[in-house]
Amino acid sequence: MKRMKQLIIIVSILLAQSSMAQSTDETLIRETLTQYIEGSTGGKPSLLKKVFYPNLNLYYVENNTIKIWSGKAYIEDTKEGKPTGEQGKILSIDYTNNAAVAKVEISHPNSRTPYIDYFMLLKTNGKWTIIHKMFTKKTQ
Repeated sequence: MKRMKQLIIIVSILLAQSSMAQSTDETLIRETLTQYIEGSTGGKPSLLKKVFYPNLNLYYVENNTIKIWSGKAYIEDTKEGKPTGEQGKILSIDYTNNAAVAKVEISHPNSRTPYIDYFMLLKTNGKWTIIHKMFTKKTQ
């Protein structure tokens, strides 16, 4: 009976540690996505440089053709101190170990059609980095 109690305590401790690690990762992913949102909508290219992988690309469809926009050009198009007026919210996060995908909605008060951003993220040295982004317009 004593051995069973010890085993239950050990298993409980391991489960609690696992749960804490998971919520830490989710918190870190949310922080990374929030920095992206603040950088993109708030005119803060330095935040984008902080969370984007240097070789990041953005993918989208235009005229039924897949287009690629380099992350470097995207950052250059983000004007320091010039907010876009857009708002962003994190819709979902899914991750396992050091790989994650996330979905974010970006809307502008003058547009009824928000953008949906899909992100791929990887974690190295305890830091989550956005490695690629796809986006599309949300259909009503």
